[in-house]
Amino acid sequence: MARNEQLIRQHKILQILERVRFGKTLDEIKQDVIDELGLTSIHVRTLRRDLEALQAAGIDVQAHETQRGKVWKLGPLAKSTTKISVSSTELIALALGRRLMYPLAGSPFWRGIESFWNKVQEEIPASVLEHYEKYWRTLRVVGVPVKSYEKHHGMLNTIHRAIIEHRVLEINYEVPGGTPKTRQVEPYAVVLWHSSLYVIAINHGDEDSGIRTWKLDRIKKTQALDLWFTENPDIDIDQFISDSLGIFVGGKARNFKIRLSPKAAGWVTEEPWHPDQKLKKLREGNFELTVRAGHDVEIISRVLQLGSEAELLAPASARQAVAKIVKDLASRYSE
Repeated sequence: MARNEQLIRQHKILQILERVRFGKTLDEIKQDVIDELGLTSIHVRTLRRDLEALQAAGIDVQAHETQRGKVWKLGPLAKSTTKISVSSTELIALALGRRLMYPLAGSPFWRGIESFWNKVQEEIPASVLEHYEKYWRTLRVVGVPVKSYEKHHGMLNTIHRAIIEHRVLEINYEVPGGTPKTRQVEPYAVVLWHSSLYVIAINHGDEDSGIRTWKLDRIKKTQALDLWFTENPDIDIDQFISDSLGIFVGGKARNFKIRLSPKAAGWVTEEPWHPDQKLKKLREGNFELTVRAGHDVEIISRVLQLGSEAELLAPASARQAVAKIVKDLASRYSE
């Protein structure tokens, strides 16, 4: 059997044993492994070897004789082999989650992640870590650009303090191709989106301005002023994020309708644009996607990525914007 399959099976056994207090017999473990991994069959000898391999790796898996036969269960050290109380599956989740957070490298948040991970490595026995290093190699985390915010370390500390203390933040902001401008904002949160950090804030003293996002890469300087603000109870950051496909802000969210070919509909089903999107099949065989967004840019860029497989139907203003882009591109590439 392939090494990867063996490690996945052993991990599944640990998950099964973590759910029960009084253990399971080999036959019970066998049935659970078959059901949860979608196998047709597996021999109890294979499972016994898996359990022995986990024991050899230093994981506290114990066998006990009971009235219903020999049962296997996790011992007291399985959840806390050291000072840190962590189960085997939690350890794997922590390692994989750490890889997903690489875009925060250099930030105070990443330093906290690394500090805790180092403590875990110091406390977990080497044999256990070696066993799970083999398992971690079976699942790769790719497609997440490595982007360091080391140079923004001081700024992030200032921003975080301003959010916690409700202090007005003065920022020096520079849009690409523009000149730096000084703004005073009331910060509410920091958001990680597509490997970049954004500050969600409103202009100080302008309650009608609404929420805006400020890309951290464009902030050249920050200062927490001796001015304090009261949080607006009508501002719901979670709602703000859920109303948008990304991080753009363009006013009230509205519905966009896009006609998709069957091929494009498959792509959008595999990689949803939004959790609340709706996809219905049309009579001619195509599909209509309805999705809410707070800015035309969020939708237009995605429609253009699909090329001739997609057509933006509504709102009319967004459709006209796509038509202009297509016209300009046709003119540019006519040669």
